[in-house]
Amino acid sequence: MILPIRAFGDAVLRKKCQDIKPDYPELQSLVDNMFETMHSASGIGLAAPQVGLDIRLFVVDVTPLADDEDYADIAEELKDFKKVFINAKILEESGEEWKFNEGCLSIPDVREDVKRKETIVIEYYDERFVKHTDTFSDIRARVIQHEYDHIEGILFTDRLSALKKKLVKGKLVKISHGDVAVNYKMRFPK
Repeated sequence: MILPIRAFGDAVLRKKCQDIKPDYPELQSLVDNMFETMHSASGIGLAAPQVGLDIRLFVVDVTPLADDEDYADIAEELKDFKKVFINAKILEESGEEWKFNEGCLSIPDVREDVKRKETIVIEYYDERFVKHTDTFSDIRARVIQHEYDHIEGILFTDRLSALKKKLVKGKLVKISHGDVAVNYKMRFPK
């Protein structure tokens, strides 16, 4: 089932999310719905707050990037990179900071360069509640960091310089009022 994606200005996007337990109601159905919602909106990551839930859950599927010539050198690593992250905790961020032009399904039509560290170590549970501690680099780390921010109540626009924040402020106000055209199901703040 495709769920409506919450737009900038919705209070749930600013909440620091809560851990869940293995008996969380209909967890597999929620995970399936989040993947379906993300794919229908042509996204590569989606966090629970973006579908209205303040829980520590996000999904990532960067397989579409495997066919992108910009990622030809890591295409093999990307082509099967579809993961569920539950109760995630970033343990370490390392390496050089690098800029990348990010966007967000909750903030349509806004893209800006964001600096993030190149490598992360993250502890999380998968959808079967098997615990993992993994190290990720490159675009995979970037997407995970972006989605991880969501479960911490942080949006990519929070990481912009004061000047960039001023420049996008008008667009953010329009999004929060529903004055934006999207080709996916979206719920705007009241």
